[in-house]
Amino acid sequence: MANYDPNNIFAKILRGEMLAYKVFEDDKVFAFLDIMPRAPGHTLVVPKAPARTIIDVAADDLTAVMKVTQKIARAAMTVFAADGITIQQFNEPAGGQVVFHLHVHMIPRKNGVALKPPLSFKEEPAVLSDHAARLAAALKA
Repeated sequence: MANYDPNNIFAKILRGEMLAYKVFEDDKVFAFLDIMPRAPGHTLVVPKAPARTIIDVAADDLTAVMKVTQKIARAAMTVFAADGITIQQFNEPAGGQVVFHLHVHMIPRKNGVALKPPLSFKEEPAVLSDHAARLAAALKA
């Protein structure tokens, strides 16, 4: 695959080389909390297969990512008492992508509460651990 860096941070998370606050995992998808969340419950959903962008990913892997994104969004509405959900997906630097492994942002939203600016706030590990556990439990219910 052209331009896929197997040492990107998400590839390292998938290999277990870096810590992640896991929300969900199956044979095709891994979902974990963003450590710099724009709102509580901000989750990243990634395919396990190497794919740099939405252009590169196999259709069945993309389908799996979106199904899991929807499943987590439904759970997040309850867990975080959200009024809505923002879904974001960026491709290549011109499209706003920063980590070059395909990923979807699922961000629970509350009416009247603005998103934090990107990369502006690193959440405490205890909070991330609690949020991940609550979301994972809701997904199993």
